[in-house]
Amino acid sequence: MKNTFGTSVSVTLFGESHGPEIGAVIDGLAPGLFVDESFIASQLALRRPAGRISTARQETDAFRIVSGVFEGHTTGTPLTVLIPNEDIRSGDYRRGPARPGHADLTAAVKYHGSEDYRGGGHFSGRLTAALVAAGAVIIPALRAKGVLIGTHIARCAGIDDVSFGDDPVPDLEKLNSLSFAVLDEARGIQMRNMIESAAARGDSVGGVLETAVAGLPAGVGEPWFDTVEGVLSHALFSIPAVKGISFGDGFALADMTGSTANDPLRIKDGTPVTETNHNGGVNGGITNGMPLLFRCAVKPTPSIALEQRTVDLLTGEETSLRISGRHDPAIVHRARIVVDSVTALVLCDLLALRFGTDWLSSL
Repeated sequence: MKNTFGTSVSVTLFGESHGPEIGAVIDGLAPGLFVDESFIASQLALRRPAGRISTARQETDAFRIVSGVFEGHTTGTPLTVLIPNEDIRSGDYRRGPARPGHADLTAAVKYHGSEDYRGGGHFSGRLTAALVAAGAVIIPALRAKGVLIGTHIARCAGIDDVSFGDDPVPDLEKLNSLSFAVLDEARGIQMRNMIESAAARGDSVGGVLETAVAGLPAGVGEPWFDTVEGVLSHALFSIPAVKGISFGDGFALADMTGSTANDPLRIKDGTPVTETNHNGGVNGGITNGMPLLFRCAVKPTPSIALEQRTVDLLTGEETSLRISGRHDPAIVHRARIVVDSVTALVLCDLLALRFGTDWLSSL
């Protein structure tokens, strides 16, 4: 059993959806990082549900930092953040019928029936709130070093947003202030309408998130087993509902020729740069100084109101299930801030391995 990720800077995630609290521990942080609790609160607000396109469960996310911070700055010792669970309705859940698309079956097999099944327990997307809080400690420190992260909903329910431009920085500044992160507002309205339509049918929809990281220095990452793509994918696949990740042009590269897929090099202000970015800012597993670009496929929310076939794990019999309770008709719009947060945590670790733990510190 392992709930810790990272080498030089690591994060440990704990708690259950209907337990008293969830939380995260960040270990290995440099001392002296300013911890902006108002920014943490604003990041958590971007993850919370809103309106008819989200669950009715409303958590205030009144987080507490109980270690690792003194007089507003990191001390260099483990930082622990706790977030209470307050708006819970455990009566909406019962042991037995496994919910299709959820981890009910695999959790029962792995933990021999001792798992907390309420709301998905430790497998719940509720725990991503702790990841967002942890990421919000890191994001301002990365920004101070010129590293900007942003994600938009590239596709949802068959509606495509426009893509990042050659210079994603203006788009990143815009996205980080939006609750529904799209680059084209009109297409965002279409996406919302499709989500509401699915909710009215008792169904759900998925989508694709596109992330850009600007200002990342060249030379970060390792060849072979600890490539930038490999380490990021390892962490991003921990986000519930993420089922696919691609970098740069991803699978489209398979249909290109080498003359098209290669990114020609030139000199700009004395530094080698690429004229295109089909490879998403990475060559040989190592950043090349261009914007890091990747996409995450987010599956439809598995909790739907339609009747589904399943198995009762207590009796071993086939049965049917209609899920009640409060659920999201789509989670792609809430997942984007989680992707930003996980990306920040991974980059913090990779940068610390490359330049030393104190690289992010202003001390």
